[in-house]
Amino acid sequence: MEILQIAGFSLVATFLALIVKEQKPNFAFLLIVFVGCAIFLFLVDQIYAIIHMIEKIAINAKVNIVYVETILKIIGIAYIAEFAAQITKDAGQGAIAAKIEMGGKILILAMAIPILTVLIETIIQMIPS
Repeated sequence: MEILQIAGFSLVATFLALIVKEQKPNFAFLLIVFVGCAIFLFLVDQIYAIIHMIEKIAINAKVNIVYVETILKIIGIAYIAEFAAQITKDAGQGAIAAKIEMGGKILILAMAIPILTVLIETIIQMIPS
């Protein structure tokens, strides 16, 4: 029940940040950033296990590992961009958050093009001439 630990830790930090925010808003923001990073670090082992499991499934299915790694990188970019955008929004910088999200989307598109190319080529080969 790791979610209970995460939720409990987050709620305590939230209440503490609300109390501290009245006196020291900068410190409250740093507390929230620290909690977000701590939660991410708490989940690193789970993330590693998921990646390892997906790689084993891909190897067993004889899928080219390059494609699996690319998809995992795309997922990583999406999570990192979302995390950074949320922190930036919490700091009151919505415009910068929007640019982070746009940058993440562009990087995802750039990484997906080789996979899309192979997919289109495969479909074209399946079509009878």
